[in-house]
Formats: sequence, C-alpha cells, structure tokens
Amino acid sequence: MDCMQKNLKVLMFPWLGHGHLSPYYELAKKLSQRNFTVYLCSTPVNLKSIEKKVGFEDSLIQLIELHLPNLPDLPPCYHTTNGLPSHLMPTLKKAFDMSKNSFFDILTKYKPDLLIYDFLQPWAPEAAFKLDIPAVQFITSSTTQTALLFHAYKKPDVEFPYKKQIYYRDYETANIAEMKKSVDDHKRDRSNLVIDCIEKSSKIVLIKGFKEIDEKYIKYLTTLCGKKIVPVGPLVQEPSNNVEVENSETITWLEKKEKASTVFVSFGSEYFLSNEDFEAIAEGLLLSNVNFIWVVRFPPGEKISLEDKLQQIGYYDRVEDRGMVVEGWVPQAKILGHPNTGGFVSHCGWNSVIESMKFGVPIIAMPMHIDQPINARLVEEVGAGIEVLRSHDLKLHPKEVASVIQRVVKDEFVREKVTKLSYQIKMKKDEEIDQVVKELKKLCVKTKLVVEVEPGYMHLFKFIGRPNGWFTKFVKRLLNLSS
Repeated sequence: MDCMQKNLKVLMFPWLGHGHLSPYYELAKKLSQRNFTVYLCSTPVNLKSIEKKVGFEDSLIQLIELHLPNLPDLPPCYHTTNGLPSHLMPTLKKAFDMSKNSFFDILTKYKPDLLIYDFLQPWAPEAAFKLDIPAVQFITSSTTQTALLFHAYKKPDVEFPYKKQIYYRDYETANIAEMKKSVDDHKRDRSNLVIDCIEKSSKIVLIKGFKEIDEKYIKYLTTLCGKKIVPVGPLVQEPSNNVEVENSETITWLEKKEKASTVFVSFGSEYFLSNEDFEAIAEGLLLSNVNFIWVVRFPPGEKISLEDKLQQIGYYDRVEDRGMVVEGWVPQAKILGHPNTGGFVSHCGWNSVIESMKFGVPIIAMPMHIDQPINARLVEEVGAGIEVLRSHDLKLHPKEVASVIQRVVKDEFVREKVTKLSYQIKMKKDEEIDQVVKELKKLCVKTKLVVEVEPGYMHLFKFIGRPNGWFTKFVKRLLNLSS
C-alpha cells in the first residue's frame, strides 16, 4: 500500500489539440522516468502525431485510444483541432462531451492510481471520483492568464493587483468581452469549463511554467482558487539529433548565417494569418534587413499558392539570400536552439513562449487571440522580448514590425535577460518535476489511506455505505484528508 515506493499508474487525458498533447506527452516522459506507468489517452488521429516517438523512446508510456461518436461532417480525421475547419469546432466539442461514457469504461478497465486531465472536460474528474481515483488538472496555458480569469470570477469589482504589468490594450476589446462573458456564464450556470475544471481538481493544480517568470501569479492563483498551484517547469522537447533533421534545407541554410543574425517566424500549427497580417509581416521582414526563416501555414482544404502570394508583394525581387519561406513543417526546436538564431517572431502561444525562453531566444511578440495578449505582456514584463503594437483598427504596420525586429536582434539588454532565463532553466534541470512527483505521490497516499480497507473490515463499509459515500467523507474529515 506504500504509494511512495510502488509503481504508480497515471492516466493522462489532454484536450484534442497538439498544443495540449505535446506538453502532456513531455510530462508523461518525465513521470515515466520516475517509476510511473503512464496511459496517455486521446483520439487515434491525435495520438498518431506522437506514436513513433513513444514506441521508440518510452516503454512505460502506453497510448490509449478514445473513440468519439460519429457525427455529421466530423469524420475520424477531424477528431483533433489540428487542421480542423473553424466552423467544426463546436461539433468536435460536442462529440468530445458525448464520449464521457467511453472514457469511464477506459478508467474502469485500466484502474489508474491517478487521473491528470485538461481544461475542457469537467466530466473526467467526476468519472474518476466515482471510482475513488484522485484527479488533478494540468493546465498548459500560463499561470498569468489563468490568474487573471480567476480574479475576474472571484473578485469582479476589485482591480487586478498586477494591472500595471498585466492588462488588455484598448484595441483588445474582444478579449475583454470574451473573459467577461465566460465569468458571467459560469456564475449563471457553471458553464465556464476552465473554472469548473480547476474547482474539481484534488487539492493541487499542475501548471506549465516556472517561478522565475510567474512566481507572484502562482501565489495569487493559489490564494484565489484555494488549491496549491504546482509548476511543472518548461516541458520543452529537446532538439532532435536525427541525421535527416541535421541535413534539412532550413538547417543547412541557417548554418551559413552569422551568429544571432536570423529571426525565426512562426505562428503555431493551428493559427492562420489573415491576408492583411500576412502582407504586413512579409513587408516588415523585408524592411528589417534581418535574415529570417518564416514558416507559413494555410487552412486545410484552401487552394492557396504561397509562390503567388509572395510574387504579388515583390518578395522574390527584394529578398535575395536573406530570407527563407517554408510551407508546412520545420525542425522548430533545432532552429531555436541554433546559435545563429537571434529572435523569434511569435504569436505568443504559451508553448512557444516557454520554448523560446528555454533556448535563450528573445521574442518579437505578435499576439493574435485567446491567451496570447496576456502572454505577450508577461514576455515584456520579464524582459524576454518586445511586442509589436497594432493600430486601433487592429492592423499591423510593416514599419513597426521591422522596427521591433531590429530592436530585439540588436538590444543587448533583452538578449542578456533571456540568456539569464535560459541559464536558470538549464541549471535547475528537473527541479519542478521532482516536486510534482512528491505532490502526486502524497495525494495517492492520502487517497489510499481512506479508500483501501483491510479485507477483514470490508463488511463495515458494505454495511455503512460504499467507500466514496458519507462514511468515507466522515473519516476524511477526521484525518484532514478531504479532497
């Protein structure tokens, strides 16, 4: 019964986006190296992106398929947010919610000691509790954004204590309205799943980050939600040493440039630039006179010629050997970890922000939506980059894009600050993960103390009630172990 020593079984259940699956997989790798057997559960199409890595690297990680119900316009290839047409997002969420019985069957079959779940499935911890399994949320977005949301929910009439650093700009009215609607909806009918999922977490909440950049927000969120917020560290995938990657066209091109002379431009795998933003960024890159590698992605199913778009703005006549535009995939970790990379033009998705800090690359912040504006404010607060401001009509302007790129590549203060952050991350190694392991094992020990009963006394539970009934709750109160 000693959970501190035995091999613990953990079922991990991320939301259906690659930006969520990736940090869950990185956490799974860390736990599997520390005497945990991990079941990573998602849809077949979502798991396909990591199945080769798992089979090669991690024998203690097993992939568990969750099959969503068949709905019109949502074939299995769309059971992921990666490449999903935007109008089908509500359908995907509906199908995901309809899979709760299938998920309960998975929990029943594998009987994990612990469930780690994501931000859109409050029915997952509910299913775990029915089986006396503790459930912990792992949030893959920033503590700063989460604290701002929870503050709006808990203290709507009080000014956010860090408003000077963390705020929405005047032109980000859509973000402000969305947050207000989320809070109002939750107060009316508990329909904000982010808040609901945090409130259902057993005693602690795991979150992607580290105290060097968001310690005060970790402490504040702990106070707001009444649960211990435990950072898991950066969880960044290490650059591949694959020969094919080493010899890829982008790396070969980058090798020929000078140290810290090139910016990497990418806006994530699930965000697509508007025509206006595309043209402003392209023109800004050309005006900057800085080397660049730009990864471009277009919505699936749309017949768009990258060559035609670049031809229209005279790109080929002006760029010479200073820029490379690539459609699709590039070895991002390898590029960010390369000494010739001097900046990262990013939408400030949280995975990208953390990755840039880990590799010591300053950020040219161009937030688009959701949590990205708040992440961009944090980037500036900690001195890891500079944001490109939009005009009040939400337009990006090429001269502003070029100016910020030049400042970040040449600014010694920004470079020193992000280099220091990178050094701190490397020196700590897996300090946060070791603390996570202690917290998870402690939670399992407490749950076992209450739920596991010596066989000779099982008749007592049968007589008084089931182990998760009123008697167990009474015992938990006596032991001060209430989850």
